Amino acid sequence: MHRLVLPLMLWLTAALVVSGCSNGKKDNRDMRSDAPKLMQKGNKSLKAGNWSPAIRAYETLEARFPFSNETKQAQLNLIYAYYSNAQPEAAIEATEQFERENPTHPRMDYALYMRGLAQFSGEKGLSHKWLRVDISKRPPVGLQASFSAFRQLVRRFPESEYAADSRQRMIFLRNRLAEHQNHIALYYYNRGAYIAALNRANLALTRYDGAPDLEESLVIIVNSYRKLGMQDLAADAEKVLRLNYGNVQLTELTPPWYAFWK
Repeated sequence: MHRLVLPLMLWLTAALVVSGCSNGKKDNRDMRSDAPKLMQKGNKSLKAGNWSPAIRAYETLEARFPFSNETKQAQLNLIYAYYSNAQPEAAIEATEQFERENPTHPRMDYALYMRGLAQFSGEKGLSHKWLRVDISKRPPVGLQASFSAFRQLVRRFPESEYAADSRQRMIFLRNRLAEHQNHIALYYYNRGAYIAALNRANLALTRYDGAPDLEESLVIIVNSYRKLGMQDLAADAEKVLRLNYGNVQLTELTPPWYAFWK
C-alpha cells in the first residue's frame, strides 16, 4: 500500500506544478492584453453614461498598468467619470494628481477645466431658486480655487476650446466672490468693527475688478472711514465712488432691525 501512495503523490505534485506553470503563462498573457480590454470596457460604459462601471474599469487599469499607453487617457476619462457621478472631491484629487505627474501634457487645458468645474460644482443648484436662498450669505467654499483654475487655463491656453466657457464662469465667480466679501464687510460694519469692514470691502475692490457689487464696496468704505473719523479718506473714497458710478445716493448704513444695541 505504501509503495502505491508515494508514486501517486509524486504524480499529483507534478500535475499541479505543470498546471501552475500553464496558469502562470496564461496570467502573463492576460497581463499583457488586459490594458486595452479595460480601456475598451471603460470607454463603453462612459459613452453609455454608466459612470460606476466606467470608474471601476479605469481605476483597475490605472492600478494594474500605471505605465501602459492607455493609462494617461484613462486618467483623464476617470476625472470626467468622477465629475459626472457627482464625486467632485474625487475628480479634484484626480486632476491634481494628473497635473503633478504630467505638467507638460498636451491636454493639460482639459485637466484644468475639469478641476475648475469640480470645484465650481453645485454652486447654482435649483434649490437656490425654489428655496430662495441668498447665496451671497453662503461661504464660497472652493470658489476661489475654481476661479484660480479657470484663470490659469485662460492665461496658459488662451486658444483652448475650453477658454471661452472658462471666461464666462470666471465672471460669475468674480461677482459671487465680491458679493460675499461685501456681505462679510456689512456684518463687521453693523457690529462696529469698521477696520475689519474696510479690509473686506477693499479686498473685493482689489481682487474682483469689474464686479457689479463694487459700488456697494465703495459705499461701505466711505461709511467706515466716516465712522472712524477719517474724513479726508472718506472724501477720497467718495470721489472714486462718484467718478465710477455717477451721482450715487450715499446714505448712512444702518444695522438690521434686530441689532437693537446699535
